Amino acid sequence: MGTSVSAVGTFDKAVVVLDALEGRPRSLHELTEVTQLPRATAHRLATALEAHGLVRRTDDGRFALGLRLVALGRAAADQLPLADAARPALAELRDATGESVQLYVREGDRRVCVAALESPHGLRTIVAMGAALPLDRGSAGRVLTERDPAPWVASVAEREPGVASVSAPVRGAEGKVVAAVSVSGPIERTGADPGRRYGAAVAHAASAVEIAAGLR
Repeated sequence: MGTSVSAVGTFDKAVVVLDALEGRPRSLHELTEVTQLPRATAHRLATALEAHGLVRRTDDGRFALGLRLVALGRAAADQLPLADAARPALAELRDATGESVQLYVREGDRRVCVAALESPHGLRTIVAMGAALPLDRGSAGRVLTERDPAPWVASVAEREPGVASVSAPVRGAEGKVVAAVSVSGPIERTGADPGRRYGAAVAHAASAVEIAAGLR
């Protein structure tokens, strides 16, 4: 029993290290401050994760998330049938709006991007697949947390300055919200009222995802 508890504790601390690196690369000193782990423990865990490709070193020696996480994230997304079913609708939404589109699902107290297509414009919103974002900021977060969200929800500069988004709920059994389809882009293109411009298209895309995924 002691070995099992110890192993779980070590795993939990390793996840704390990965969480600390989610925002940006960090030096060992910064990693120790953010995680509140002893310096030796933080270093041991970071180097162990580095050996497995989950952490890497930048040119200046800081710890950063490893490239193996990209492959794992893609593999996880590929195993999510909803993401596969959503891709045609997302592509149609991206082409219709000219902006970046995403599909989010709720995971605990965050929303995770499980599918994303980027705008063809040079200035665009980029959300990487596997990115975990807060639920309390942005239109997709509201869609995933509100008891009965509207057909579409818009937000302007909530999660990131200069960026607007419009999201619509994807509903499953008994009308439960299982995902959020979003379109996002710079305010200079979306305007201060992005819902008026994109709301109907995003709601249509969410409906198309429901049909493609066999949710209704």
